[in-house]
Amino acid sequence: MDIEDLRHQMETAAAAMDFETAGKLRDQISVLRGGGEVADTAGLTRQQPGAMGLGTSQQRMTPPPGWVKPKKPDPMTKGRKR
Repeated sequence: MDIEDLRHQMETAAAAMDFETAGKLRDQISVLRGGGEVADTAGLTRQQPGAMGLGTSQQRMTPPPGWVKPKKPDPMTKGRKR
C-alpha cells in the first residue's frame, strides 16, 4: 500500500467516527514517511490518568493522615496592633 491509499482510508475512517482505526492508519503513514517498518501496536495500552502523578481520578484531595485543619483567624482582630 502506498501513502495515498492509507491517507484515503484514514479520512474515510475518521468520517465514519472510527477514530481508533484512523489513528492506527495515521501512525502507519508517519512510519512510512520516515522510511521505517510498521510497528505492531496491538499489545500497547495508553497510560491512565493519575498513573504517574499527572492528573488524578479523584474529585477532591484527601489530606495525609494526622493532618489537622488550622484554626480560622478572627476577623475582628485582623490588622490590629496589640
